[in-house]
Amino acid sequence: MKRILIPAGGAVLATGLLAAGLAGSATATSDIAKDPMATSAANAKAIADFWADNNNAALKAATQSNVWDNADVAKLKTAGGYSADTKPGSAAPIGEEKKSSSKSQNVNMPKTIGKVFFVNKKGEKKWCSATSIQSKYRNLVATAGHCVYDTATNADTMDKWVFVPGYYQGKTPYGIYVGKQAFTHYDFAVYEDYDRDYAFVTVYNGVYLGGGKAKQVSKSEFEKHQGIKEAKDVEISRTEFRQCKLDPTSTVACWVKRGSKAEPTGPDYPGAQVAKVEVSADKYKDARVGKGNGFKFGEPVTDIVTDSEAAAYKKKQEQNAEKYPATVKQDARGNWTITHYYVQQWYKPGSDTKFYKTVFTIIEGYVKDAGRLGDVVGGQGFAWNQPTGKYVRVFGYPASAHPDGHKNYTGITPKWCYGKTTKKLVGSAAKKIEEHVALKCAMTEGADGGPWLYNYKNSKRLGYVNGVTSTFNDQDGNNRVDYISSPYFDGETASIYKAAANSWSGKVV
Repeated sequence: MKRILIPAGGAVLATGLLAAGLAGSATATSDIAKDPMATSAANAKAIADFWADNNNAALKAATQSNVWDNADVAKLKTAGGYSADTKPGSAAPIGEEKKSSSKSQNVNMPKTIGKVFFVNKKGEKKWCSATSIQSKYRNLVATAGHCVYDTATNADTMDKWVFVPGYYQGKTPYGIYVGKQAFTHYDFAVYEDYDRDYAFVTVYNGVYLGGGKAKQVSKSEFEKHQGIKEAKDVEISRTEFRQCKLDPTSTVACWVKRGSKAEPTGPDYPGAQVAKVEVSADKYKDARVGKGNGFKFGEPVTDIVTDSEAAAYKKKQEQNAEKYPATVKQDARGNWTITHYYVQQWYKPGSDTKFYKTVFTIIEGYVKDAGRLGDVVGGQGFAWNQPTGKYVRVFGYPASAHPDGHKNYTGITPKWCYGKTTKKLVGSAAKKIEEHVALKCAMTEGADGGPWLYNYKNSKRLGYVNGVTSTFNDQDGNNRVDYISSPYFDGETASIYKAAANSWSGKVV
């Protein structure tokens, strides 16, 4: 192990703890850096809404972490290295606390892994890999420190931090878990010492977002809303029409429809009134914006309908597509919608006139408790002060290209590596790395933060987190990543893990 010391001159120095009597200080509470993330349930709800809004658009827009660049991909060297500061120890995975192990030859992806999403200080939406891990309140995530703290700007924790286990192409099958408090080593939080590039984050209960209640709004609010919405036309009397036009607080839009007795004209005819004519989506797309016959008449109107109503409308389309040109589709939540498109037709005043109001309604999303993270997906065990030379399985979502430009991974699905750890170091004075362990593996960035699991049982998909992916390295000099490394998990790591594992977080709803 090592300690970061600040001499009188102010420079940062790293030194080994040689005296056995100093080992006790490795578990001092001063090593633990705690930082708040979402400070209240309301704040957590707003963060979950940010990522889930518009059918999880923000999740889909995020890209992999980019802490490392090609210049950082260096060779590993063997020298010095870690030293265990206490006896080896471990905490069993969730569900395996008192169970015996079993053997299996199949390789199965753990249910506990997923992606952490966050917004860095540049405003960029990013993600790393992570896993659920054993804890008292079943609420803990393990990942890399640089996936929690914005080291590029020497800032505090990342903004809008969430964990999504089992994430796949915008899907959140087990819910969204918002970070409440981050735990890492003081030397990483303050001095960016990558020998301590790990973090444990407590999360609120997961939430499912969707569905919701109908709310009547103004036309402008209706147009801004990106979720499910509905605009419905209702016939009213001439008197109601006049009152509607005179009411500045009205949330409805009032309009006139001219019948067959009215003669078509242009918009400049004295007293001319506009009516809307329904057209296909393609004709609406080609129509111009402004005032004139054939110009767009407002925004498309989307009605939420039942399965039978959608089927009935499609049957009418088959019989008369020109009369029923609306678009019928099913959204990601399984809701059927019919979207109508209108253009303008101007008429001279006629005797067969009808008056209407359009009522605008949006569906405000609801939030449903998904339960505690560990209860939903389980949690890996935790181990520290283990010797190198042990077989581990490393999981993550690699996405970046290799330094030579080859892009073997997409980041869409998790990948894994398997092999024995080796006691090597990364030649990076800037990152203050002196105590990393390494594994032969070609995964690239995006996999950072992913767990290193030893004693992994494939049938149960459980093992012990004994590291997290921190760096990506080129050992053979062919300009491609072939080794990854992790901080060595020692007694200081265990003290930080235990502090996090005993911290309560609570619910969002």
